[in-house]
Amino acid sequence: MLGAKAAMLVPVFGLALGVAVLAQQQPTSVPDAPVPQNTAPLSNVSGPITPGIGSGTESSTSGTSPDTAPGPVPSTAPPASQTKDQIQTTPPESLTPEELQTRIVVNTTYVEVPVTVKDTKGALVPGLTWRDFRVFENGVYQPLKVFTVDPMPLSIAFVIDQSVTTDVMQRVNDSLGSIQGALTPYDELSLFSYSHGSHEWTGFTGAQSSRVPAVFSIAKASGTEEIVPVNTGPFANCNVSYNGSCADPNLQEGRSAGSGSFVTIPKEIHTLNDAILAAAKELSTRPKGRRRIIYVISDGKEAGSKATYRDVLRYLQTNNIAVWGTLVGDSARWGEGYLSRFHLPFQMYDNILTKYIYATGGEPDSERSLNGIEKSYAKIAEEARTQYTLVYSTHESIYDGKYRKIDVRVERPGLEVNAKAGYYPSAEDMH
Repeated sequence: MLGAKAAMLVPVFGLALGVAVLAQQQPTSVPDAPVPQNTAPLSNVSGPITPGIGSGTESSTSGTSPDTAPGPVPSTAPPASQTKDQIQTTPPESLTPEELQTRIVVNTTYVEVPVTVKDTKGALVPGLTWRDFRVFENGVYQPLKVFTVDPMPLSIAFVIDQSVTTDVMQRVNDSLGSIQGALTPYDELSLFSYSHGSHEWTGFTGAQSSRVPAVFSIAKASGTEEIVPVNTGPFANCNVSYNGSCADPNLQEGRSAGSGSFVTIPKEIHTLNDAILAAAKELSTRPKGRRRIIYVISDGKEAGSKATYRDVLRYLQTNNIAVWGTLVGDSARWGEGYLSRFHLPFQMYDNILTKYIYATGGEPDSERSLNGIEKSYAKIAEEARTQYTLVYSTHESIYDGKYRKIDVRVERPGLEVNAKAGYYPSAEDMH
C-alpha cells in the first residue's frame, strides 16, 4: 500500500519541480508593448530640396538603417592629379537639353523673295522653273536653296483713303463688297482707314467670316468736298468769329482761319504714312508661312503724317511686308497719274503710294470706274497668291544690320520681273 502511494507521488513531485524551474527562468513582470513614435517627415534630409534633383549636399543618417542610409555626395571638383586635358568637358549623352538647361541657337540665313513674272501684255507667265531664275544680293550671285510655286495663304491689311473727293469715295464704298469674293477661306484680313489720322476698324479675322461685311459697311465715309477756295476779295469775308478771330469750323476746327479781310486756306491732310505704319505693325505679328500684304485704296497723296517715308519703308523691308494698291481719283487719270509721282519741293506729295509699291515688290493698278476697282481686287489677290517663291542663303553676316540690295533676273527674253528691291535683316529670322 505504501509502495503504491509512493509511485503516485513521484509524477506529482516531478511536475511541481518543473513548474518551479520555469518560474525561476521567466522574469517576474511582462513589459508593455512599444509605443509608436511620431518622427518628423524627411528626418534624414537636412539640406535644401530641388525638384528633379533631390536634397542638397548635406545628408543625415538619423532614423535610417545602415542599408538605406545615403552615402556621401561626391565632390564636383576634379582631383588635383588630373590634368586639364583629362577633365571631361562634354555633357553626358544620357541627359536631355532640358535637363542640362542648355539653349540651342541656330542662326538661319535664308532670305525669301516672292517674284511676279509677266509678259509684254501684262499677263502672268506660268511654268518657269528654278533654272530660269538668277538672284543677286549686293551684286553677288546667290544659288537657290528652295523654289516653289505653291499658292500661299494671304494676310491682307486693307487701308482705305477717306480723304478723297466725294464722288471717288462713293465708288470706293460701292466696291467694298467685292473684296470678300476675291479671297479664300484660308486668307485673313484687317481693315484700316485714314484721313486726319489712321483708324483700325478690325484686327485680323477670317476672310470669309460674316463679320467682314458688317465691318465694311460701318467703315464707309462720305469723303471731302472738292471746292475752289477763295481767300481774298469780298467773298472771302469770315462769317464765323471766335474770340475776335476768324474761324471756320468746317475746315479748321478750333483754329484761326484769318481775319475779316482774308481767309487762310488750311493745308490738306492725308496721313498715308501713319496708316501704312499702323497696318504694318499689325501684320508683323502674323506667323510665318503667310504672305504679308498691305492693300491700299487711295490716290497716293501724303501730307501731315508723323511717320516719315524712310522710316515706314524700312519697317516694311525688315518685316517682309509688300504693299499693293489700287490708285483712284487724280492718280488714276492717264498722264496726270504719271506726273503726280514727281515731287515738287515744299509741296505735298501727290502720289507716294507708287514708291512704296515698287520698293516692296507689289503691283499697282489704276482704276477710275466702279467695275475697274472691283476687278482690281481679284486681279491683285490672284497675283499675290501665285507668285514664285525663291529662297537663298545670304553670304552677308546675320549680325550686319545694313541694307541688302536684291536683283532677280529671268533667263528668258521679253519677260518683266517684279520683286522687292532689297531688305534689312531682322532678328525674327534668328532662332
